[in-house]
Amino acid sequence: MAGETPNLLGAYLRDRRTRLDPVALGFDSSRRRTPGLRREEVASRANISPTWYTWLEQGRGGAPSADVLDRIAKGLMLTEPEREHLYMLGLGRPPEARYQAVDGISPRLQRVLDGMVLSPAIVKTAMWDVVGWNRAAALLLTDYAKLPREDRNILRLMFGSDQVRLRNADWDGIARFVVGAFRADVARAGANNSAAVTKLVSELCRVSPQFEALWQDNDVVAHGEGVKRIHHPEAGLLAIEFSSFAVEGRPELGMIIYNPATPADADRLRALLDAHDD
Repeated sequence: MAGETPNLLGAYLRDRRTRLDPVALGFDSSRRRTPGLRREEVASRANISPTWYTWLEQGRGGAPSADVLDRIAKGLMLTEPEREHLYMLGLGRPPEARYQAVDGISPRLQRVLDGMVLSPAIVKTAMWDVVGWNRAAALLLTDYAKLPREDRNILRLMFGSDQVRLRNADWDGIARFVVGAFRADVARAGANNSAAVTKLVSELCRVSPQFEALWQDNDVVAHGEGVKRIHHPEAGLLAIEFSSFAVEGRPELGMIIYNPATPADADRLRALLDAHDD
């Protein structure tokens, strides 16, 4: 009827259940007029009332709760992007973030890093663990491959390494920025109350009074872009711009790309790379 608001949630639910194989999920496939699961079968898998599920498909009964949407997403075997879309249709917002620890990156993403020959680049987690880097980053910033996995953390390096402290020309400003951005990242990832964050923060407070003071300030900043100056033992003082990017499909990861701020800085970086060319 003209003027009626389309029931996008119901249409999406109907579409998703028609794509599931009843036999593969343990249901009888006989006497079905349409492909996929029946409404009551989806309700059974989601552990909700068949009537309530039917109302959702029909656009009745009001907005579902987050718990109901999570049950339906599990029952329909939705992927994480599909679950997010379900939330947008049902509640008008994405689901709360689910933090997942990350050990590494895909070969495809590593090839992206390696393709940026003259731009140091890293991939970090919400915990600020470095899980991917390219050759330029290893030469200019830190050779992460030489560090134990647990030490490849930007905060541990900032507040626990004298070498890193000396390399950053404006250590105080960079340290404050890093702590504020870390606080924002773990909250966005839903990890601010996790055991891993609590352990890391406690460790850093023990080893660094500067970190403890900055953490107690409760500053929050967006890790977007900026400029930092690095004292490199071979290349001298370099000014480099940094820009941060989300990794599509991997909300727990972020990519930071560094570029020389001036042509002179670019020349010094290129000379450093050439000096270590195999």
